[in-house]
Amino acid sequence: MAFASGHPAARRSIPSRRARAFAKTFCAVAACAAALAAPATSRAADPGKVGLGLPLLTSPFWQSYNNYLSVYAKQMGVDILAPVNSNNDPAQQITDMNNMINLGAKGIVVGPIDSAAISRALDNAAQKNVKVVAVDVAPTQGAVAMVVRADNRAYGEKACQYIGEHVKSGKVVQIMGDLASVNGRDRSEAFRACLKHYPNLSLLEIPAAWKGDVAASALDSLLTANPDVKAIYMQAGGVYLSPTLQTLRRKQLLFPAGDAKHIVIVSNDGIPQEYEAIRKGEIDATVSQPADLYAKYGLYYIKASLEGKTFKPGKTDHDSNIIQLQPGVLEDQLPAPLVTKQNVDDKNLWGNTIK
Repeated sequence: MAFASGHPAARRSIPSRRARAFAKTFCAVAACAAALAAPATSRAADPGKVGLGLPLLTSPFWQSYNNYLSVYAKQMGVDILAPVNSNNDPAQQITDMNNMINLGAKGIVVGPIDSAAISRALDNAAQKNVKVVAVDVAPTQGAVAMVVRADNRAYGEKACQYIGEHVKSGKVVQIMGDLASVNGRDRSEAFRACLKHYPNLSLLEIPAAWKGDVAASALDSLLTANPDVKAIYMQAGGVYLSPTLQTLRRKQLLFPAGDAKHIVIVSNDGIPQEYEAIRKGEIDATVSQPADLYAKYGLYYIKASLEGKTFKPGKTDHDSNIIQLQPGVLEDQLPAPLVTKQNVDDKNLWGNTIK
């Protein structure tokens, strides 16, 4: 009887133990699968590191832009590599971008030095599926997720209009940027076109390629031959302001605004040094190129691109306009106000927010 009563129980216990063992095994496998799946989900949600390419750091404008990058990267939660300065060398910039990709960058925010030359780096990035946002300068070839810059033709037009309104006749000097850059071409062409509306003004030009020493030397020679210059347009205050003022001072041609001998000077950039020169009456105006917004929206668009977002031409929610430069290439044209003595102390200007 003991055997008979115990035998069915023993038989029932076998499948019961097997069921419990199977359940434990299933749970273990499920837990393991979940553990493996969790990091994969995390990796998919992580867009990866972003490389930062600076064209140069000798200009106060780019120094300010560089400082804003870390601020906005932290606010947006963008994981950035240390910024790289290409020192105004297009070949070095290509190498720098390739190095960022080799370091694991999934996106790059770069200020192109040469609009055409950078296409080599853009092609390499596209092959590696690395997104790129161009800041300040638009490339003439190559794929970018967005170009972030202001309307550079408007820079030349605003400078020309200010000079045309304040100088009735005489010689006007345009100190140009690098004509290999679309910025230099846009500002130069727009200034020339606008000046045709002021027939009593004649144009003299200095191609200075964003180099202060070149600008100073050429301006010195030009003023020796043309001491009756009435106005100067500097396409980049960050590199041309100091050498221009030093040259005028040395030639004894630097007179404050209001003096009959004053040479009207309009600049581009919106750096604090230009604002101080406006307050002193050394220069008359500048177009504020938004270093803060370049950093902010450069990072905004690279983050959005890495998240798979796309954009269309039209008005934005940050007082700008997205246009199509060419098929597949969009540009967010950020606002760039003219700054004169009347509004130079406006606390909303980025040049008044840094020390």
